[in-house]
Amino acid sequence: MEARMLTNRRVFFAGRLAAMTKRDAHGLVRQRGGTPVAKFDDEVNWIIVGELQTPGQVPLESLDEPLQQAVQQGQAELSSEREFLTALGLTDAADDVHRLYTLAMMAELFAIPLAEIRRWHRRGWLQATKEVRRLAYFDFPEVTIARLLAELVQAGATPTSIDRELAALAHPYPQVRRPLAELPLRVEGKHLLLREGASLIEPSGQRRFDFDAPPANDLTAPETPPPLVAPLEVPPQVAELLDAAAEWDEQGHLSTAADHYRAALAAGGPKAEVNFLLADVLYRLGDRSAARERYYMAVEMDENYVEARANLGCLLAEMGQTDLAVAAFEGALAYHPDYPDAHYHLARTLDELNRSGDAEQHWQAFLLLAPDSPWADEAVQRLGWDDHEAAAE
Repeated sequence: MEARMLTNRRVFFAGRLAAMTKRDAHGLVRQRGGTPVAKFDDEVNWIIVGELQTPGQVPLESLDEPLQQAVQQGQAELSSEREFLTALGLTDAADDVHRLYTLAMMAELFAIPLAEIRRWHRRGWLQATKEVRRLAYFDFPEVTIARLLAELVQAGATPTSIDRELAALAHPYPQVRRPLAELPLRVEGKHLLLREGASLIEPSGQRRFDFDAPPANDLTAPETPPPLVAPLEVPPQVAELLDAAAEWDEQGHLSTAADHYRAALAAGGPKAEVNFLLADVLYRLGDRSAARERYYMAVEMDENYVEARANLGCLLAEMGQTDLAVAAFEGALAYHPDYPDAHYHLARTLDELNRSGDAEQHWQAFLLLAPDSPWADEAVQRLGWDDHEAAAE
């Protein structure tokens, strides 16, 4: 809406935004003649809900009670972030994704164990938008898929049941290559439903009426590019061992999974990625010393493996070897200076060493790289800023 100014509009942003920081959004409102409101009050007449936490249409019940009342009483208009950007004529901003997330950020965002998120990536449910020195980054559409998967897992769904329901729902659409990305799915309990026009379809094929149905979607699948993270190239017998290790891991049999990873290393020779996977399993088994050695091996085999360096740093910090942890994080940043997770963990470790001056630059770098990260509030507090807005002014 270049033509539509925001004069007399008092705008409140609820939740985390996907396309920009709240500072940028507040600046945009001011540019258009409106007034951004940091704390909701009775004079707010436009509520914008960030799509990072509430993608798509905004259910009224997802809002806090004062916001619900303002909308129900006609005091305030309710819009999604996408509707807000489109109304301002910023269709590129509405359709483009400006924030990228690591697996660790998504694990924190959805309160899901990092190992679980990694399994989604290995299964192909999540596809990396880009990869920097083996570190996978994911854009907002992939984050929305992760949110859906998190709801299923937290409700008790297993990877096997999710795969089975996805296959059943996608069966009538042979052109669909990634059901989670291409089909209009919703979660009900621990089950997936397919939205088709005014109906919801269960994996069994049972159809029910959807009273909240949006306009019908075209289910013609777009061309899906191949994953940017290539599968590990190993001999067939080693691939079988790795697949078995992943299956045992998913079932919670971590010792058996570790044995299979070791067997894969014995059969196929040393591989940085297999050592990384073994280190992760050993850590979850509580064998921190063995996990530390495997992370060291991964880094020795591939000095570019920045995620292994960061994980090693976290483990060293946990074991009280903070000076070594600092070196590991600094090593990760030497190879990937824009790695937000490494800045975050290095800043925390430096604070523990009472090196607050050194830590500050890494807290600031982290906020610059990942302002909407689930760790951003901690960074703001560590820097002594009142809030994100004050920090940005």
